[in-house]
Amino acid sequence: MDVDELGKGPALGLGMEPQGSVMEKEPARRSHKQRGFTRYGGPKLRGLRHVLELGSPDYPPQLAQIPRPPKNLYVIGSLEALQPGLAVVGARKATPYGLGCAHRFAALAARKGIPIVSGGARGCDAQAHRAALEEGAPTVAFLGGGCDELYPPEHYALFQQIVDGGGAVVSEQEWDFPALPWTFRERNRLIAGLARATLIVEAGLPSGTFSTADEAAQASREVLAVPGSIWSAASRGTNFLISEGAQAVFDDQSFERTLLTLYGALADPGGSDQGPMPEEDPLTAALLAAPCHRDQLISVAQGMGLSLRQAHSQVALRLAELESSGRIARYPDGRYGPAGR
Repeated sequence: MDVDELGKGPALGLGMEPQGSVMEKEPARRSHKQRGFTRYGGPKLRGLRHVLELGSPDYPPQLAQIPRPPKNLYVIGSLEALQPGLAVVGARKATPYGLGCAHRFAALAARKGIPIVSGGARGCDAQAHRAALEEGAPTVAFLGGGCDELYPPEHYALFQQIVDGGGAVVSEQEWDFPALPWTFRERNRLIAGLARATLIVEAGLPSGTFSTADEAAQASREVLAVPGSIWSAASRGTNFLISEGAQAVFDDQSFERTLLTLYGALADPGGSDQGPMPEEDPLTAALLAAPCHRDQLISVAQGMGLSLRQAHSQVALRLAELESSGRIARYPDGRYGPAGR
């Protein structure tokens, strides 16, 4: 099991108890070894290093205001990136829909001049960081362990790109402090704290992502969530958050309105890259509503009055068109559904 897999927290409003633990470095290393976790053995990140003390001029004021602000922040990269941004988080084992939504909405916010904040994890977090980098915008990654104990280790190149792109990699732990389950729960309050709002793009039940939503609520930050199909286990968490009061983000236009309300004047890159959708035919509507097997789509096509042979041909054509345009993706279980981009 991965070290961050053990760091799952409860849902919004269900009351995550603050960890509040302070562990010395050597006991933490012993705990890390006893649990069977592998220490990071790769290269260190290149870039300017800073240690920001609580109360110092460069310490981000928005983090100073959260419950239990860190006494020190260890930063590699630009201090100018530590601005009130948008946190974009979601499942590590994400579906194409979740990955697409993370990329889509992070890119849209980045184009509007809003820094993207996340946790550098596999799945949705990494997609959010990459979207910001592709837009030439700064992004901030908060780590569970120290900045010299990179996790996940395969994201070294991503973390270096973040630093090189004018962003920052940050931890409240000392440089070589090992990543432990509780440090991931603790770092979630920093993700939520630096951001003015937290967007949950995909989460099941239970989900470690919920601790970030909890921390955002406790810090009086806005919680946004992307709804998903009621049939999708991967969207049960975000749908639950919406039922508990999180603001739903259901398209580019609603998201832009929310950003304008939260952040005020925004950069104008020329508008959204996608206008209103044209009226969908039944096959496209079915695919964008929920994941479908090919046989289900053939039944839909036959309901349009097509013969079985015509239905096979029409489904194949439509799948090819929608996949090539990036609107749908083929899931690992063989179904087709929304790609989220």
